[in-house]
Amino acid sequence: MGLGDFKDRVQDLGREHSDQVDKGVDAAASGAKEKFGHDEQVDQAAQKGKEFVGDDSEQEPGQ
Repeated sequence: MGLGDFKDRVQDLGREHSDQVDKGVDAAASGAKEKFGHDEQVDQAAQKGKEFVGDDSEQEPGQ
């Protein structure tokens, strides 16, 4: 299994379990904001993570 296959598998699992992914990313983001601050950057990273893992509404152009 190459890196591309792994990425595709992670994205497939994220789409199948998007509610759990969203909850997990939100919980991690809340913890990071509490510990480190930088709320805007943490929110941006959390959104990018959700998009990468399985949010179909925010796919990259051409997909």
